[in-house]
Amino acid sequence: MITSAHNPKIQWLHRLQDQSKIRREEGAFVIEGVRLAEEALQAGWEPRLVLYTDQLNDRGQAVVEQYAQRGAPLELASEEVMKSASDTRTPQGVLVVLAIKPLQLPPHPNFLLIADGVRDPGNLGTLLRTAAAAGAQAMLLPPGSTDAYAPKVVRAAMGAHFRLAVQELEWEAIRQLVKPAKRPLQVYLADAGSGLPYTQADLRTPLALIIGSEAEGAGGEATELADTRLHIPMPGHMESLNAAVAAAVLMFEVVRQRKA
Repeated sequence: MITSAHNPKIQWLHRLQDQSKIRREEGAFVIEGVRLAEEALQAGWEPRLVLYTDQLNDRGQAVVEQYAQRGAPLELASEEVMKSASDTRTPQGVLVVLAIKPLQLPPHPNFLLIADGVRDPGNLGTLLRTAAAAGAQAMLLPPGSTDAYAPKVVRAAMGAHFRLAVQELEWEAIRQLVKPAKRPLQVYLADAGSGLPYTQADLRTPLALIIGSEAEGAGGEATELADTRLHIPMPGHMESLNAAVAAAVLMFEVVRQRKA
């Protein structure tokens, strides 16, 4: 049993939790809690370490046993060590280090979300969760967006990483992806104050939707890439919506139109 927070494995966990640079160098990130541990197991993501306590409930113990059956490295830890390693105030008693293994894009995508400059971890995680729920095929993250594998993002995403391709790309790579010579996507940019009302746009065609940050909106690269601006009419005369809320409205309009 690990009983010291100075144990090298616990120190490694701290670095993974705290530093995006370390996550990139190690190609690994941390998930916490029974539910996410279950989902990672079912999705077949590679575990590099499973840290758990003997206070786990029956469901949690069953998950740890399944990881053991698959040959995952397991470490029993004291409650105090788990609290030290966790990024939450009330850890559930299991924490898993996973290899970063983004899902691959389909050869001809038709529904992509581009998060431009979204720096708030909770917003980005909610965007990921909503995109997965709406059936988007990928979240593209250009430079300037927060790390998709940061602990707060992972918690807010609620397992979306296991269902949705998450690709961190330079703008030129995004441009090549959404505007190939054959079958280019229609690129819509969410704009709080101008453009076509979103219900008047034909969202049945293959598309990419750009959501900018609340504070600054979309940047120059995003504006240049966009074909059409969309806005959400707000009779209550508010200046704007939360980025994740606006994305949810627009993405589920895509779902509605395509089902209709």
